[in-house]
Amino acid sequence: MYRTVATATTMGGVPTDNVDFVVTLDQVPRWSDAQSRSSLEYENGDPSFSNSFFPDPLKSPEEESSRNGMVSRFPVDHEINSKIYLWRGQPWNLEVDAVVNSTNENLEEAHSSPGLHAAAGPGLAEECATLGGCRTGMAKVTNAYDLPARRVIHTVGPKYPVKYHTAAENALSHCYRSCLELLIENGLRSIAMGCIYTEAKNYPREPAAHVAIRTVRRLLEKQKDEITAVVFCTGTSSDTEIYKRLLPLYFPRDKHEEEVAISKLPADVGDENGETIIDERKIRIKPLPKKANPKPSEAPDELPVSDVGLVRRNSSYLDTYLDPAFMSLIKDPDQRRQEQWEKTSQAQGGWNCAKLLGFGDLGGPPLSAAEEYSLHSRYISKANSLNLSEIAEMKIVYRGGVDSEGRPVMVVVGAHFLLRCLELERFVLYVVKEFEPLIQKPYTIVYLHSAASLQIQPDLGWMRRLQQILGRKHQRNLHAIYILHPTFHLKATIFALQVFADNVVWKKVVYVDRLLQLFRYVPREQLTIPDFVFQHDLEVNGGKGLIVDPRTKYVYQRP
Repeated sequence: MYRTVATATTMGGVPTDNVDFVVTLDQVPRWSDAQSRSSLEYENGDPSFSNSFFPDPLKSPEEESSRNGMVSRFPVDHEINSKIYLWRGQPWNLEVDAVVNSTNENLEEAHSSPGLHAAAGPGLAEECATLGGCRTGMAKVTNAYDLPARRVIHTVGPKYPVKYHTAAENALSHCYRSCLELLIENGLRSIAMGCIYTEAKNYPREPAAHVAIRTVRRLLEKQKDEITAVVFCTGTSSDTEIYKRLLPLYFPRDKHEEEVAISKLPADVGDENGETIIDERKIRIKPLPKKANPKPSEAPDELPVSDVGLVRRNSSYLDTYLDPAFMSLIKDPDQRRQEQWEKTSQAQGGWNCAKLLGFGDLGGPPLSAAEEYSLHSRYISKANSLNLSEIAEMKIVYRGGVDSEGRPVMVVVGAHFLLRCLELERFVLYVVKEFEPLIQKPYTIVYLHSAASLQIQPDLGWMRRLQQILGRKHQRNLHAIYILHPTFHLKATIFALQVFADNVVWKKVVYVDRLLQLFRYVPREQLTIPDFVFQHDLEVNGGKGLIVDPRTKYVYQRP
């Protein structure tokens, strides 16, 4: 059965043998105490611990100016912070009032949280069979049987179809809210919640963590007196790191974290319940203004009886019942969406300069920050779930070393981009996956255009779409794009991108005619360059200078 575990073992989060352990709340790291614990460890001579135990991800000095004058949507609340815990381990090992079980609509043991039914005993499955199932987004409660907890709250997480991602986000938010509401209804005060979203349902982990944390925060703001502890339980190191990065956004521990979180929070952090806001679906009906009703103007005596109704309809007293919001020039979301559709239609039906010049279709309205974030999240989630090894073997995009100032380098070989042999959608997924770790900080791109003019290249519409998928973090952190051996057609294409697509990113292009010139920006030992690039450089530049292949150490001596 269960036995109490020592504090030293508990902090590690992993039992040392096959015996089940009971972990009490005072042995679990409290979120509000994390800062003092990390600073204490640092003073004791282990500076690496302060970065690994609830690290502070909110370090971005260049964004300080953007936070001035903005009000935090999640201000510091020490009372709420004292109720939050983060635990790496199974929730049913914790001695709390209730634990959450993520299951399916039939409450079947095979689809429940792994290990829960084995720890609770056969009585749990028997009681679940009598509940009549559970709908997605809802929750039901049972006894805990052999678990240290008093109750088990069962909930059904949603599937994540990309087309209906907003509905999935709201269903997931309802899962967490339903569990907390059931906790309060049953007179319970502490709860341990694992990750309700699952890989089997294709739910992206980081967007799901945003939904989970903000939903808990919003409910605690309303019911802080009813709940004493909420323990976020993670089963993998990746989930743990995600929660460590996101908790300061919604549960800031001091004014510094609150201020920095303003610029780090997503554009859409939900409504007062944490659910995603859709402006187009809001009901925009306001109550009638409370005004004194003037006496209606009397109909002139000389008018016939049939015209009296017309006079009353046109009389000024009816205007007092009209809400000025309906008569104003302020555009509501429906009107804005309609105008956006009209602009898109005009762009597609009218003169498209880029398309006429042979650069591709660059029409369509730009994406908002929230739309770009959602698009990027969906692509990175799908890319992480696929095997893209055949794209990697083509060596179109690969990691280099660092440039002369220490920024990581991504190398792109244009001649390897065989459009006829490549599935563009899978290539986009591979690019998003490879760029993801680089775009978090300043980085550099080296594009080798040597002999690439012999291959068919994608149009600018595809390039614009790829840039939207990579997101604004890519645009902000990109330092430069060094293009080796540019042709006249490529320069014209870059100019078209600057004019029609994005004047920010493509202004960072630096044309490099010779390999020796490229090595001034990126040291030769930091690049793995194909052999044909050296040969092309010899042919184009007429044999001046000296080039060394860093792989073979072969020296090309030019007269």
